[in-house]
Amino acid sequence: LFLAVCAVGIGGTFQYGYNVSIINAPTQHIHRFLNETWSSRYHKELNPNLLTFIWSVIASIFSLGGLCGALIGGGMAIRLGRKGALLVNNIIAIVASILMGISFPTGLFELLIVGRFLIGINSGVGLCVQPLYFGEVAPKHLRGGVAMGSSIFLTGGILTGQIIGLRELLGGERHWPLLLSSSCFPAFAQLLFLPWFPESPRYLLIDRGDELSCAKALKRFHGSSEYRREMEDIQRECFALDGEKPKKPWQLFTDRGVRWQLITVIVLTMGQQLSGINAIYFYATYIFKQAGISAEKIPYVTLGTGACECLTALTCGLLIDYLGRRVLIIGGYLLMTLWSIVLTFSLTYQEQYSWVPYVSMTSIFAFILSFGLGPGGITNTLTAELFIQSSRPAAYMIGGTVSWISFFTIGMLFPFIVNGLKQYCFLVFLLECSIVAVFIFLVIPETKNKSFLEIKKEFHKLNFGRNA
Repeated sequence: LFLAVCAVGIGGTFQYGYNVSIINAPTQHIHRFLNETWSSRYHKELNPNLLTFIWSVIASIFSLGGLCGALIGGGMAIRLGRKGALLVNNIIAIVASILMGISFPTGLFELLIVGRFLIGINSGVGLCVQPLYFGEVAPKHLRGGVAMGSSIFLTGGILTGQIIGLRELLGGERHWPLLLSSSCFPAFAQLLFLPWFPESPRYLLIDRGDELSCAKALKRFHGSSEYRREMEDIQRECFALDGEKPKKPWQLFTDRGVRWQLITVIVLTMGQQLSGINAIYFYATYIFKQAGISAEKIPYVTLGTGACECLTALTCGLLIDYLGRRVLIIGGYLLMTLWSIVLTFSLTYQEQYSWVPYVSMTSIFAFILSFGLGPGGITNTLTAELFIQSSRPAAYMIGGTVSWISFFTIGMLFPFIVNGLKQYCFLVFLLECSIVAVFIFLVIPETKNKSFLEIKKEFHKLNFGRNA
């Protein structure tokens, strides 16, 4: 089970984290490449405004690709299976890597745009299908920890991208095309290792009706002595579905039986993206400079933020099946609310006292730790747990779409929010974090050690009223 999680994670959410991270290091080198290409092609200087626009397209088209990937990921998981969809998805990553790698020698910056779009599709599919596989292969008592694999590999991808992007490695002027094309290595790793592991047992029995393959897969994952309990649980869910086919995303919006589960996924996904974590990274460089850290050393300090996220994802994975989901996610949002208050005060008095920048630095790391401990990892876990087999792929498609649209929106609006409100922008995130914490407290039941059918019953009263 552990090795299967590693084989799936390396080509799934790891790719997303890695490709979000590596684009920051070669910014200046890509600017120079765009200028030189434009000059040699049109024999005139590239207009600075047009340069900014082309760079914005290269950076942000990734999220448009991610949105497309989220929209097709659920359909791929149903037609090809969870494992099959992930394997096919690697072909997209390899093509994207080749296009980005040859953009510099061919002098075609358009290939960078196409490559970033394709790697976005790969990330969107991975973010949709990988948590589906994790949620379906794990036994009840380990489901939270296995599902946290998505967050662990995502943060691991961010940290790896930050390390590989250092100028001493592939972040220098000569090697940046190699840096952008290096995402083919996780894809090749998954193509090499994932075929050795079984398909999702729930998919095999409920979607394909293949009881023999399901039993074989469960024996591989849970051992020949422990698999029967999980087999009975899958058979009960199969019986309750009574041959119901996988639903389309638009069918969930008209299904009263999943109304509050769907509202929960939308609120949590938007809450995760709009929580202020992007603001933290935006302000990090400024705060590190104020604390007296030289510009050359800031990339190494930034590694600390990536290590923080990775550490808390691992910690959350160890605690989730012990403390439960509600404690961690509510606690995470409340702590983020607290650190938003501290940051607002410390940024206000940043230049008046010499010790205040260190308070800001501490708050940045504390905010990232709080995010990783709750909202960063548990959001995806809950999406897997709140829906039964027929609704789960469609729920991930909706959650993924909301996530990518929120990601794109905050990327577009955030500079204006910061310029308009300055340090008081954290008051907006403070309000958002506290509202999401209250929503979770009032609406979401604890899902620890419960089957998918038991969790569905928990929501029955909310969906149909107290007298249902």
